[in-house]
Amino acid sequence: MPAIELLFVDAHVVVANKPSGLLVHRGWDNDNDVALFRVRDAVGQQVHPLHRLDRGTSGALLFARTREAAARLSKAFEEGRVEKNYLALVRGTPPDAGVIDHAIAGKEGGGRVPALTRFRRIARSPVDRCSLVLAVPETGRLHQVRRHLRHIDHPLVGDVTHGSGKINRHYRAEYGLCRLALHAHFLAFEHPVTMARIEVTAPMPDDFGAALTRLGLPRCIEPGMRTS
Repeated sequence: MPAIELLFVDAHVVVANKPSGLLVHRGWDNDNDVALFRVRDAVGQQVHPLHRLDRGTSGALLFARTREAAARLSKAFEEGRVEKNYLALVRGTPPDAGVIDHAIAGKEGGGRVPALTRFRRIARSPVDRCSLVLAVPETGRLHQVRRHLRHIDHPLVGDVTHGSGKINRHYRAEYGLCRLALHAHFLAFEHPVTMARIEVTAPMPDDFGAALTRLGLPRCIEPGMRTS
């Protein structure tokens, strides 16, 4: 089983850089290779996943190393005290910045619940009709960033569920982008023991970054860039 890049490690928490294509934990597909197992093997003990990233999404993923840390961080997620920023390649040119306040399903098969995402356009491609967007979900709903950007008619490139098959095929053929164009770029939270603010940035992987370069778009953004 391949190793996983660990971005932050101490006695209480781990932040890993999940690659696209890897599940967080064993799901309906009953995968034997999942992020949970890779992180467990890397640190030599059981770990507790605190949130989910879709299989196709790469980036910063938080785990607790103790039950006490898991309980405190789970509460922080529930209270909206964990900051998650995503970089997304979307079709078209969205507004410079905005807020998407649109109810969606909170979980698989569940009813619609309030959901809010702030976004900012980072750059527009000079060679194709697409843009790089910074998205900050303030609620944690299923596929929230993907659904919200589709709601404003700017679907993610590579999204087989909420996007366009024709567009996805174009970007695979022209730019070698064979994955969901969504990366969990930044994660910030209060440490469950020391109470210090922890900020972690996940480097852009080559399977996404190479396509951004060919599209004339940045692979990273300035530290501390926000949606407002």
